[in-house]
Amino acid sequence: MNYDLLPALILYSIASSGTPGPNNMMLLASGANFGYLRTIPHMLGVSVGFSIMVMLVGMGLMGVFEAYPLSYLVLKIVSIVYLIYLAWKIASASPPQNLSTETPQNKAKITSVPFSFIQAALFQRVNPKAWAMALTAISVYATDRSLSAIGLVAIVFGVVNLPVISLWVTMGKALRLFLQDPSHLRLFNYTMASLLIASVVPVVFGWV
Repeated sequence: MNYDLLPALILYSIASSGTPGPNNMMLLASGANFGYLRTIPHMLGVSVGFSIMVMLVGMGLMGVFEAYPLSYLVLKIVSIVYLIYLAWKIASASPPQNLSTETPQNKAKITSVPFSFIQAALFQRVNPKAWAMALTAISVYATDRSLSAIGLVAIVFGVVNLPVISLWVTMGKALRLFLQDPSHLRLFNYTMASLLIASVVPVVFGWV
């Protein structure tokens, strides 16, 4: 890798990790619904899962997409269908329970839970923005596709991604008091579901 490109790679990773997308919309919603601490596994899953995706793209998947463009189209369609399903889940999520008042009687009523580390990591496979980010990062910053160059891109994203996406969780947590009103929470979840779907529009139309 040309290390002169490292500052540009860092800036790209900050910008692409911090702009609205499926991950950040879901983290914002999770922070609002479950708080910061319960969303930490979700954040870690996003960061680690995306770094692994960058490695996989650089070590072969990019070549598959170049050889078989239809495979990337199929991936996009499957991803969008899954994101629509997740948007419905967010929109229909039941109000979170206050852990300090959780009892055996109301515990059974809790149907909404935050993403686990594994769920968040695996979600990257069906996140169209994540695929677009990984493909762009490898094609621009690891043009020789050497293991060292691919590894550096993955490490940069791993280091930058976590603190950047945590800001979305913090913003969500700041809304928790406002969202104690069930009507406010329903409006928030409907808005997050709509933004989640809207966040993939640039990918669908090839704007990113």
